[in-house]
Amino acid sequence: MITTRVRADGPVEVEVAWLRYLEPERWTSWSPQLRRVEYEFGRLRPGTGGRVFGPLGLWLNFWIEDVDEDARTWTWVVRRGPFSVVLQHGVEPGPRGSRTWLALRGPAPLVLPYLPMARLALHRLVSAP
Repeated sequence: MITTRVRADGPVEVEVAWLRYLEPERWTSWSPQLRRVEYEFGRLRPGTGGRVFGPLGLWLNFWIEDVDEDARTWTWVVRRGPFSVVLQHGVEPGPRGSRTWLALRGPAPLVLPYLPMARLALHRLVSAP
């Protein structure tokens, strides 16, 4: 198990970046590895789950652990079979507009290959549409 962290700064206002996280129907607009999201609520709610779909039909179940709207942070667990990764996200003011960060905890063979995709997605999250 490893824990690592990535971040990105961009010109998007903090509230805009936060809404892009809070509303799962928006995830595919900034996260290029996602093709579709199945989630029954319009906004993230702790104690709820869904499924994300990636390329080649790959899908993963997820569970929303925590959402703190005041702190603009949220945590979810992504799982497939016996393997899971915990992802904690946050948005805060940055030097150019907003900064977003992601802390990942999970098996190194899953976390390390995901880092380049995570960096790209975070940059897109805080960039203009």
